Amino acid sequence: MTGRAVTAKAVAERPRATSPWLTITVLCIGQVMIVVDQNIVNVALPTVQRGLGFSAENLVWVVNAYVVPFGGLLMLAGRLGDLIGRKRVFLVGVALFSAASLLCGFATSEATLIGFRFLQGVGGAIASACILGMVATQFTDARRQAQAIGAYSFASAGGGTVGPLLGGVLTDLLSWHWIFFINAPIGAAVIALGLRAIPKDESQGLDKGTDFLGAALATAGMMLLVYTIVDAEQAGWASARTLLLGVLALALLAGFVVRQARAERPLLPLRLFRSRRLTAANATQFMVIAGMFGLLFFGTLYLQQVLGYSALAAGLGFMPVAAVIAVISLGLSARLIMKFGQRPLLYLGLVLITAAFVLLSFSRADGTYAVDFLPASLLMGIGFGLAAPAMMGLGMAAVAPEESGIASGLFNTTQQIGGAIGLAVMSAVVTARTSGAEAGSADSFGSGGEAAKSALLEGYHAAFLTAAGFVAAALVLAFVLLRGTPGTTSRSHS
Repeated sequence: MTGRAVTAKAVAERPRATSPWLTITVLCIGQVMIVVDQNIVNVALPTVQRGLGFSAENLVWVVNAYVVPFGGLLMLAGRLGDLIGRKRVFLVGVALFSAASLLCGFATSEATLIGFRFLQGVGGAIASACILGMVATQFTDARRQAQAIGAYSFASAGGGTVGPLLGGVLTDLLSWHWIFFINAPIGAAVIALGLRAIPKDESQGLDKGTDFLGAALATAGMMLLVYTIVDAEQAGWASARTLLLGVLALALLAGFVVRQARAERPLLPLRLFRSRRLTAANATQFMVIAGMFGLLFFGTLYLQQVLGYSALAAGLGFMPVAAVIAVISLGLSARLIMKFGQRPLLYLGLVLITAAFVLLSFSRADGTYAVDFLPASLLMGIGFGLAAPAMMGLGMAAVAPEESGIASGLFNTTQQIGGAIGLAVMSAVVTARTSGAEAGSADSFGSGGEAAKSALLEGYHAAFLTAAGFVAAALVLAFVLLRGTPGTTSRSHS
């Protein structure tokens, strides 16, 4: 039986009391909430530091304490969704995420905020791991599948661009506490709607695929790998600490692969990677997300530290990108995929993203938003709006519905690791380019700060070119791995 036939049978037998579009809307709201939280904190870090008396060394762990469990638990959470029900796992994750967000807002010390952020990362991983899998299995019709995945792509990318703006608004108008408090009512609404709007899905049962040893190896290996990457910027990439932790993380992951090859019921069946589509989609996504973090992170720094924008103004500067991604992902991508296929749109999107990063590398210290940032960001929005739905559609089409949870968790894991590695590499490039120059803060700019501004701009240019290299590599990977595969939009195994 083909994957498409399995999907049709599964959807036909599943009780459906609500519109699938309502289900997708609820899932996408949950995705936006989680993605926004990954970016909203960055803008508020200086205020958090002053409010709780964070040391400069510990402030980075307001972010890292979330990233480490989030990146480490996604595959396990995705597999649990297949085994005990994706709806149940999603709602439990949202509840934990929302409760942890409230605790973060009430935190009164460094230790409590970092601890609650870790708990928030656990909830975020549990909630987000199954979302793509549920979205992709709502329809059997190829065009509607493409529209649904386009909606998910917009939720992921749009949430990333809205985060800095919302963080600036809440921090400036209320306080940093509200960047966490806001998740509570949103999470409550998602749970209330989700209980009614998300249909109960068939679960395989824990006895059908629980690989506790594999789960322990994967979770420990992924969490240690993410920790090593985010800690390397402080400890140094060549330090004994980084090298030792890196070797240990890789050893745990190697042990996980060996375990999956031998286990009777593996956590991540290695046969999934026989599909060139799934392998190509994940490899491509890894490189694309590694590059896209350059826009969100160093694009924000360019607007603030070079052009002199406030946090709120810099957040507003990303709104056109979100609007373009919305138009492409929600309005055009499905029709274009049906007409031209997924592969051509993926290739075109990656070319446009690469060109946009190259264009950003020519931004000027005395430039303007309309000339030096907006054209490149719009081009990037068009490229990502085309590439992301095609990329995710190719990957999810390669797995059967009963394995969509682990495939969704794998996609999310690839995103997290790609983003962490990409940001670490680009940060190292910026540091190398700006070392030896006056790389002071934005407050030092002005008549006496031109050297600092020039040094920072040179570093950001290097970061943008590095990001262009990541996406160009994604284009090569996609072309090589997808060559000779059918460019259909239906759910099938390849």
